[in-house]
Amino acid sequence: MKMPPYADLLGLIVEKDDAGAPMLMMPFQTDVLGRPGFLHGGAISGLMEMAAIVALHDALEGEGGGEIKPINVTVDFMRGGRDKETRSKGVITRLGTRVANVEATAWQDDPAKPIAAARMNYLIVRS
Repeated sequence: MKMPPYADLLGLIVEKDDAGAPMLMMPFQTDVLGRPGFLHGGAISGLMEMAAIVALHDALEGEGGGEIKPINVTVDFMRGGRDKETRSKGVITRLGTRVANVEATAWQDDPAKPIAAARMNYLIVRS
């Protein structure tokens, strides 16, 4: 899957988790800096949105493909992201015929201690 240009701006790298599901890693760079020593909230949100998109495209690919369009995005920030690598993974909670619900979390050292979480709904147009 070719990711949107915003993913390139964030420097996102696609990795696989232990189960082989796609996961994104955002290296720390000055372009994602907010206040000194912390990630910008928009960069964290963008990382989670891209993780959701990658997870959704991966799932749709197994069902013949399709196009997606975001309906809404809700982000909860839990703690400040520090100046280190940040990872995110999208988890599809519902993949319907026309709508998908996806959750994503962003973490730095421990996936059990997320720095942010997001819930997103996408409109699906299947191929």
